[in-house]
Amino acid sequence: MGRRTAWWHGGRPLAIVATVLCATAALPGRSAAAAETGTPKPYAFAQDATTVQGATGTTDAVRLEPGGTYRSSLGKDGKLYYRLELDATSNAYVAATAVPRRGAKVAYSDGVKVSVQDGNSGSCSSSTTAHFGASQSPHPIAAWASREIGPGKYACQTAGTYYVVVERTAAPVSPASPPSSPDAWDLELSYVSEPRLKKAGSTSAPEAWNSASPQALQGDARPRRGGAGFTTAGALEQGVWRDGISPGQTLFYRVPVDWGQQFYATAELGSSSGGEGFMGTALVMSLYNPVRGLVTDAGAGYDGSQRAAALDPLPPVEYDNRYAFNDRISGMRFAGSYYLVVHLAAQVADKFGDGPFGLILRVRVDGAAQTGPAYAGWAVPRGVFDSATGDSVPATGGTASAGSGGSDDGTTMKLVAVGGIGTGTVLVLALGVWTVAARRRATPRGW
Repeated sequence: MGRRTAWWHGGRPLAIVATVLCATAALPGRSAAAAETGTPKPYAFAQDATTVQGATGTTDAVRLEPGGTYRSSLGKDGKLYYRLELDATSNAYVAATAVPRRGAKVAYSDGVKVSVQDGNSGSCSSSTTAHFGASQSPHPIAAWASREIGPGKYACQTAGTYYVVVERTAAPVSPASPPSSPDAWDLELSYVSEPRLKKAGSTSAPEAWNSASPQALQGDARPRRGGAGFTTAGALEQGVWRDGISPGQTLFYRVPVDWGQQFYATAELGSSSGGEGFMGTALVMSLYNPVRGLVTDAGAGYDGSQRAAALDPLPPVEYDNRYAFNDRISGMRFAGSYYLVVHLAAQVADKFGDGPFGLILRVRVDGAAQTGPAYAGWAVPRGVFDSATGDSVPATGGTASAGSGGSDDGTTMKLVAVGGIGTGTVLVLALGVWTVAARRRATPRGW
């Protein structure tokens, strides 16, 4: 007992308190906020993603499961195959997010193409190609493909084995299109299954909807950190939001949009404190639907003065939008979380410095939520197309760290809150132990 009593002498309780405070300051929530430097972070792959190797032919193609998320990689001249086992009633959606590795160079037409094919190499309902575009800046891009059940134009209507084909695309090398890096790109694959309707309805897209641009939202911007990937996207709702973005960085946000609602968004890049020059496409804002299908995008040049990019008006979310020929309309076919993805070209640093630069997002969701379609079963993953009105935005205090790109739906704030509670609890316990020890020191040994 003498040694334990002596341990508390010499001002040790103060040292313990200091140690507790230092340890608390190192909690994830606080260290993340303190360490923000605006340096672009790599893409945040889903933590539960299964690593698979794409096959160079259909014979060895690995099976993808509905609701699954997978990691893979795609070589410069690669064409990879993955296998689906489909029934004759469900719609299948597969998206591939291509992520060039750090230091890669990409050209305007470099991109990734995704398609779903049957056993005779016939393409199913749709396939898309995503490009890096005029910014020629490496960043995550996503393309999607589907097998849809329906009359008329749809192929692949029977149950059986189908193949997801993922390939890189590029234009011939020319002075206007220099060669890109030969490095492999990382891939994140997601597979969503949508059940059929209980009762068949219209097979035509709505002919009329309000395509007028609404009045811009005003008011003080609230801080919100964007995530570094689809699964860590920062939660937004209608309002004005601010963040910081560095050259080469891509920020992800998710916005709940219910059946019958219209989505509008504008991204504003703040002015620079120095530098000169002009970039034709510096800021790119893209909108992806709940299955990570690209709906539309918008870009803005930059000369050091504030610039804005706004999405063209989109139709209300309706099941029947899928029958439209225009991708911007057909993509608005689901309720759920829509992903707003903002990228600032890496070349901005050459003219205006490393930043971070101020970013303002004006997000509007118009219209009352309506009853959705009556599905005959459950989507996989379950809830991906359910009413999104419960997807609330957590409260945020303080200011957003410029270029954070890390917190998703308030995780940092939750960790700070836990850290605060933990600090008080640990201090109380430490002081309590100190008090007990002090009382024991003052108590005769024979007690």
